[in-house]
Amino acid sequence: MDRLWLRMTEIFGHKWTSQYGDSPLATWAKGLGKLSANEIAIGVNKCAASTMPWPPSLPDFRAMCEPSPADFGLPDDEKAYREACRNAHPCMAGITKWSHNAVYHAAVETGFYNLNTLPMPTSRKLFERNYAIAVRMVMAGEPLKSMPLALPETVSARTTPEVGQSALAKIRNQLRGAQDDSSG
Repeated sequence: MDRLWLRMTEIFGHKWTSQYGDSPLATWAKGLGKLSANEIAIGVNKCAASTMPWPPSLPDFRAMCEPSPADFGLPDDEKAYREACRNAHPCMAGITKWSHNAVYHAAVETGFYNLNTLPMPTSRKLFERNYAIAVRMVMAGEPLKSMPLALPETVSARTTPEVGQSALAKIRNQLRGAQDDSSG
């Protein structure tokens, strides 16, 4: 609590101390008691980045401590939807770049086919539902599906015409065996 008080004094100067005093108040300690250090840091950072002329009240500061999707590097719904539609298009296969794993996760849950074929209002509603779930998961620290890894530049397995011919012969023999079994 002392570090918070010091940091807020640095941000707001005499306005902070004239409003709240030089040492932490029990009311603030009790009001922020259930917040994590990370959440309080989010609130302090928002205060430092803001242009508010006076320090926030305790309820206003608590609201500032609530993490937002932007605090986790997540794009807003509009940007995420456009990215998902762009990356779901077949011409983007193998060259997609995802800004965040949550956008990829929501696109996969929505379905690339749905993003490409459903009417825009329908696909957008479906995507936004899935993206909201993914955002909540990220903010809660829950795991999401991983983005697909790129293929290696070189493939270690070597194929030859003989290997291909052998595999085809094996498949033909299996099919003949299945036909022979069904005719008996």
